[in-house]
Amino acid sequence: MTDEIREFLFAALTEMKYDIEGADDDTVFGPAGLDVDSLGLAELAVRVEDQFGVAFDDDEAEALAMMTVGEFCHAVSRRIQPASAH
Repeated sequence: MTDEIREFLFAALTEMKYDIEGADDDTVFGPAGLDVDSLGLAELAVRVEDQFGVAFDDDEAEALAMMTVGEFCHAVSRRIQPASAH
């Protein structure tokens, strides 16, 4: 599942005009990595919520800038697991 989430993230970031060249699971979303601004992170969170049926509260959305791509993929995957267990 994390591979699917990663592919979706990279496709969404490309559509949003962010440079993902060289990005991997250890790349952070914030200034030290992909340099996705707060508006971009909010848009990315909405796209992920719509695609995978998960939700992030405001505090979590702000924390995205500090996460790596891998951490974010695992966080989304953990939210999907309980939903699909029903």
